[in-house]
Amino acid sequence: MAEKEFSTYKGKPLVRCGDELYYGSMDQRFVIRMQIKTKKEVNGLEIADKVAIQLLCTDPDLSPRKQLVKSSEKEGLYLALDIADVWLERALKA
Repeated sequence: MAEKEFSTYKGKPLVRCGDELYYGSMDQRFVIRMQIKTKKEVNGLEIADKVAIQLLCTDPDLSPRKQLVKSSEKEGLYLALDIADVWLERALKA
């Protein structure tokens, strides 16, 4: 079976399902989940306004509460992705 190709951001997979985005690979120890909380319209386009960011441990043996390592909320998807990339890089290096 062929591997599914995902969109990437800075070399890491970026997968969207509705208003949730996952950044990073589930094969690694950490992944980022971003949830679009609110949207706004700009020039006829609907864009993300407030985005919740969560750094999650991918260890399936941990309870969901213990999987959450860090969380924040940012305005705009670009800022959320920028923070997500920094968090994920630091977590994977540690």
